[in-house]
Amino acid sequence: MIQRDGIIIVDKESGPSSFRVVERIKNLVRAKKAGHAGTLDPFATGVLAVLLNQGTKLSPFLMSQDKVYKAALRLGIETDTQDLTGNIIKKKDVGRLTRETIRQKTLQFLGTIRQVPPPYSAVHHKGRRAYELARDGIPVDLQEREVRVDYINILSVDLPTVWIEVGCSSGTYIRSLAADLGRSLDTGAHLTSLRRIKSGPFLVDNAVTVTQIAHHLSNNTVDEVIMQLKDALKGMKEAEIPDTLARKIRNGYRLHRGELPLEDISSFDSGGYLKTVRGNELVAILRQASNGYDIVRVFT
Repeated sequence: MIQRDGIIIVDKESGPSSFRVVERIKNLVRAKKAGHAGTLDPFATGVLAVLLNQGTKLSPFLMSQDKVYKAALRLGIETDTQDLTGNIIKKKDVGRLTRETIRQKTLQFLGTIRQVPPPYSAVHHKGRRAYELARDGIPVDLQEREVRVDYINILSVDLPTVWIEVGCSSGTYIRSLAADLGRSLDTGAHLTSLRRIKSGPFLVDNAVTVTQIAHHLSNNTVDEVIMQLKDALKGMKEAEIPDTLARKIRNGYRLHRGELPLEDISSFDSGGYLKTVRGNELVAILRQASNGYDIVRVFT
């Protein structure tokens, strides 16, 4: 089988960890390397970008992109994991909360906020994953971090359940957001469902399940669901280069101003990055420097 470089946008099902999904796809397509661009909790579903072979080099560019989630909160019950997989630690009557009251309480969580990751999370703490320490009964004191919440839309209210949609920065924990909102409402809360419907430019409507990938493999049509590397960085400025220049860059050549066949490269994305392509191939990702372009990633 040909080693394929690319990305598969997977619609993850509830149950397996992101790592297991990646391993399953890696084995299915017989990739030498595989990774993902942003983990999902085992109980969560939705967009999981699986990176194949040289696609793993795109991880830092895709991990940092914004996300959109749909979630269901169960008010009146807190769990130690902040989701339905944990043990109940507190119960409280929900009362007669109105949709408007809940909406008003969400406003304090908009913009740049400070958030403490859940104890049962994949954050590294003292050399181990936080959830490993928590399961062993070892106290986990995780530090606050800045995240950004662009919006929280109340989709539906059927007490004690509230359905919301959240647009946020990478690194935002919806579990923590749900728990904080529950405390603000003086009822407590935990997540009963979580679905990532958008990750950067990738939409769940365009994602495929692991079962569908297996079907494509059996029908020899798997290339239909593998996105080419150059197409994954939709918001990045692009320069088409000739074969001679592509070979030089792949050999480590650092470009100077004026060497790219693109006259106006002033409108870089916010990170100052530029992708160079040759036909359908992604050659390299460059970063604008004072007297030229630094090579950030090379693809062979």
